[in-house]
Amino acid sequence: MVKHIIPNSLKEALDYMDGHYTTIVAGGTDLMVQRRNWAELPPTFTSDPVYVFHLSELNYVNEDDKNVYIGAVTPMSVLLDHPATPQLLKDAIAIIAAPGLRNMATIAGNIGNASPAGDSLPILYALDALVRIQSKSQNSLLPIAQVIQGPRKTILDNNELITEIVIPKDPFTFQMFRKVGGRKADAISKVSFTGSVRIEGKHVTDLRIAFGAVAPTVVRVRDIEMEYEGKTVKQLQQQVKSLQEAYATYIRPIDDQRSNKEYRMNVAMNLLEQFISSLKEE
Repeated sequence: MVKHIIPNSLKEALDYMDGHYTTIVAGGTDLMVQRRNWAELPPTFTSDPVYVFHLSELNYVNEDDKNVYIGAVTPMSVLLDHPATPQLLKDAIAIIAAPGLRNMATIAGNIGNASPAGDSLPILYALDALVRIQSKSQNSLLPIAQVIQGPRKTILDNNELITEIVIPKDPFTFQMFRKVGGRKADAISKVSFTGSVRIEGKHVTDLRIAFGAVAPTVVRVRDIEMEYEGKTVKQLQQQVKSLQEAYATYIRPIDDQRSNKEYRMNVAMNLLEQFISSLKEE
């Protein structure tokens, strides 16, 4: 029989996790659906659920000159209204689910759930977000791409917990987030796209592109970005077809109940072209 653990502190949570097989429950907006049971029956946990949503130590938004620091259980509704939250993240949160769910959902939950369709994930990839992972004895800070390994799969060991997301404050000239789903909001993504660019004069000095729901993990390819950095805006726009071809080799969508792979590929390429065509010289 599983035990339901409600720790009084982060230390108490990590101490318990160190010697037990556990499942972390924060907002639970995805987890409770995955573990749902028949009506009026409790969720079907096979390991001890450790509830952390109430831990004030993990509920904060702080910033300094270089970074924004987001506690792992900070609700998306708080991030939506906080002045330090990057605008791209606000754009995504505004169309994630419904207000009630945003009061519980967290971006750390998106990371831990590791769904290719997680709405905040392409943004976190594009912004070079770092994920702080703690256990009783260790504390590490890793790029998000190293944390998520595949659908529902992360690098976290059973005794480890996401405690913080760190987002660098990089200046961008233009940014775009698009989510394509069955509805504008409150729907799982068929395809999502994030683009960020810094333009100095006529030249692109920083280019970041990320796609969601088109492969086992978010698609962001730094080698492609670097190949097109340094070009003028006009050159980049003239070469958009070659840019699309470069990304097409990494985009491997699937057929499922929400869409088919041909549609996802076409939408992904169209969103990339829309982003590039929107760029203007400074």
